[in-house]
Amino acid sequence: MATTEHTLKVEFQARYYTLGNLNANTRNIWFVLHGYGQLAQYFIKKFNTLEKEGIYVIAPEGLSKFYLEDVTSRSRSGNQRVGATWMTRENRQTDIVNYVNYLNQVYDRCVPKNFNGMITVFGFSQGAATAARWVIDKHIKFDQLITWCGILPEDMNFEAASEIFKNKKVMVVMGKSDPYLSDEKLNEMTTIHERLKIKPTLIAFEGGHEIPHDVLHTLVE
Repeated sequence: MATTEHTLKVEFQARYYTLGNLNANTRNIWFVLHGYGQLAQYFIKKFNTLEKEGIYVIAPEGLSKFYLEDVTSRSRSGNQRVGATWMTRENRQTDIVNYVNYLNQVYDRCVPKNFNGMITVFGFSQGAATAARWVIDKHIKFDQLITWCGILPEDMNFEAASEIFKNKKVMVVMGKSDPYLSDEKLNEMTTIHERLKIKPTLIAFEGGHEIPHDVLHTLVE
């Protein structure tokens, strides 16, 4: 018998976390998007240094959750840790549509309509591609995109992205010993930047796949 795939729109609850206070004196808002297997409630703690600078931080969370270890490993180790992901290769286009719609709703709820300060979108690892796909959706106002230990997606709409990034500040931060950023990945990153006709500010730090507080702090000095 033949099988047929169907899709259905549903309404469900999703969470996000904030750090700091949003008030009339707030001049900077950062949206920070976590990497694969992380949870927003822990990821946002990496940005405590921003709160001290009066920056309001918003950490959305990937819509799909999973146990970080399989059933057999969990039964042996007792490790019940859970992580989140923005997407996988399975039904990926639907995942992208879903998380972009979700992020747009977080933005609409959190950013006052009369806010005229600076908005930064920060993506770590898998969150870098997520951030890029989000900002080129054209729904949000933003001033700066920071990709940290991750690269822009090679399947994005380059024509639309080039137009959007033309007047934006783009920063690329990476650890010199990051095991996930191979020479092949770095070459791919360079090609993507060339196709976008952008010259990002590049920052390389001594370290790996991580967010050192001292390096993060230099971005807001």
